[in-house]
Amino acid sequence: MLSQFPVLLKYLLLAGVVAFISLLCPNNVRFRYEFARGDTWHYEDLKAPFDFAILKTDTEFNQDLAEAAQDFAPYYRLDPEVESVEIRTFLAAFQEQLAESTTSRDFQDVTRNPQRYLNFGKDLLSYFYKRGIVELAPEHQQVGKEWVVNILRGNTTQRQTLERLWQANQVRGFLADTLPKSKLQESEFLYPLLEEAIVGNIRYDSVLTQGLRQELLESVPRTRSMVRKGEMIIPRGGIITDDIYQRLYSFKVHYEAEVTENKSDRGVYLGYVLLTLLVIGAFSIYLSHDAPEVFASIGKMIFVFQWLVIFGYLVYLVDSTDVLSTYLVPFAIVPIVIKSFYDIRLAFFTHLTVVLIASFLSSLGYEFTFLQVLAGIVIVLGNFDTRNWSRYFQAILYLFLAYGLGFLGLSLIRDGQLANVDWQVYSWLGLNAFLTLLAFPLIPLLERVFGFVSTFTLSELSDLNRPLLRDLAAKAPGTWQHSLQVGHLAEAAARRIGANHFLLRVAALYHDVGKMNNPSYFIENQSGTNPHAEVAFEDSARIIISHVTDGAEMARKNRVPKILIDFILTHHGTTRVEYFYRRWAAENPDQIADPKLFRYPGPKPRSKEEVILMLADSVEAACRSLPAPTEQELMDLVDKIVEGKVAHGQLQDSHLTFAELEACREVFRQVMKSVHHGRIAYPEQPANT
Repeated sequence: MLSQFPVLLKYLLLAGVVAFISLLCPNNVRFRYEFARGDTWHYEDLKAPFDFAILKTDTEFNQDLAEAAQDFAPYYRLDPEVESVEIRTFLAAFQEQLAESTTSRDFQDVTRNPQRYLNFGKDLLSYFYKRGIVELAPEHQQVGKEWVVNILRGNTTQRQTLERLWQANQVRGFLADTLPKSKLQESEFLYPLLEEAIVGNIRYDSVLTQGLRQELLESVPRTRSMVRKGEMIIPRGGIITDDIYQRLYSFKVHYEAEVTENKSDRGVYLGYVLLTLLVIGAFSIYLSHDAPEVFASIGKMIFVFQWLVIFGYLVYLVDSTDVLSTYLVPFAIVPIVIKSFYDIRLAFFTHLTVVLIASFLSSLGYEFTFLQVLAGIVIVLGNFDTRNWSRYFQAILYLFLAYGLGFLGLSLIRDGQLANVDWQVYSWLGLNAFLTLLAFPLIPLLERVFGFVSTFTLSELSDLNRPLLRDLAAKAPGTWQHSLQVGHLAEAAARRIGANHFLLRVAALYHDVGKMNNPSYFIENQSGTNPHAEVAFEDSARIIISHVTDGAEMARKNRVPKILIDFILTHHGTTRVEYFYRRWAAENPDQIADPKLFRYPGPKPRSKEEVILMLADSVEAACRSLPAPTEQELMDLVDKIVEGKVAHGQLQDSHLTFAELEACREVFRQVMKSVHHGRIAYPEQPANT
């Protein structure tokens, strides 16, 4: 039961990814036709399956809105309370000024006939306020005399021009002109009091105006005519003109609304679940066949599938806003990061899966999918080296060029002329290329989170001035030269089959660091005396075998990553120290040797790279032992070593194919021939020829 637990975790991970992505998918149906102005209609004849209205274009609708807004007049409301308040204010001011006049005897006629003056002022104010004094809102101060306004007087509305309305300054001017012509002898007594009491009682009602304006704009029809059921929308081979485009667009809007209303959301959701299952299922099958080391590890599965979740959610968020474009999302980060840890096949397939999932969530259509797949091809096939800033920025430039030229080509296919290209998209594509630079800091971060080794770390570990490598070169110079040659050999084989050649080059530098403890016991460091002659065969075997465990321990103390320690532990697999075993068996024919005494602890190589290092190490050491090998001797020795590893089951835990093994064998032959200058043995010739 416990052995099945990791398998269950994998299935739970896949189910969780499918469920999460499916929840992000829209719950409305998708229109099954793609169309653009100027294109030819390649589908069957399209007839209206139901009646629908043709929507106005945005230009037409905005023009109708502008006309409706132009005809709309704001609403001003007459406030009856202003009249009573201002008349009371006038009465109080009149009595106060009358008392002062009685004392000073300045206005004797007013003092003799106060009621006459008081009634005249009240009647005049009442006349003004009954007619109405408009107080213009700040936004209406610059309007002309022909400007129209709606005046609300109680429950009635009267539409008037500004020319027919009085404003406070006009009323004051009227007072200054007409009051001296009245029959009052001392009319100047009233003027300041009346002037002070003149305020607007017709005031702007913004709430009512905005509400009625909104109602008017909402009442503007969005459609212009009808298409009846059965009517031809466009025949097969027809050209999509502006008018037909508007018909198709209107049909699409009504179709999605009609079908979405009548169809169950569960059906739409089930469709997206099915598509997501197909994509993720196919990707999982690819991983199990072509990247089994990823499929076998729950941590590596999480690393790969996280990109589907992250970018799916990013597309969902961006596509839900009207401010951003999905072209902004930097999908190229995915192949860049994965290419830093794995091969380009896994990088491209992961990118392709992410783009397919994103296409379910984006509303941009096939153009979006095409551009993102193109971007992945550029990244995977391009010389994208995150260790080299100049190449890195050069690759970003190529990415933007691919985006730009691809979008231009799609735009020309759709619209047929440069004038109709949406140049604003290029700003989003430029920002996309810029955001792709985020891959640079993401690589070391993900390296630490998931325990990977990136090219950055490998570059640091390949520094020959690192203490562990410096000590190896000083204490075991022969082993150091052997390690360099193994690295050269392994790297060449890795390049031939598409394995991680940089990882192998660095792993070769560290694979024999354990020999520093007893360097003289290894033949490449000997210069005369052989210390094995003074110890028992089982002790010699123990010393030879211990360089694996000692090397792993040294590497751990020097904080060498686990992936390189695995190379140290597996580069001899579980092979036997054959020389000392046979010498011991010859001297002890009646005894059976303890297997642990003469066999490396392993484990066997589990990756292609570990197998290549094992073979390269054995081939280089064996070929070095030949004094003056001919070409045929080198070829036979290489074949013997490779076949011996296969026969002893050292390659059975790896995923190296027979074709890849043969390719590596051929590389070993070529390199060894070059290094040892293998020659053909010619028959001897007489001296005088």
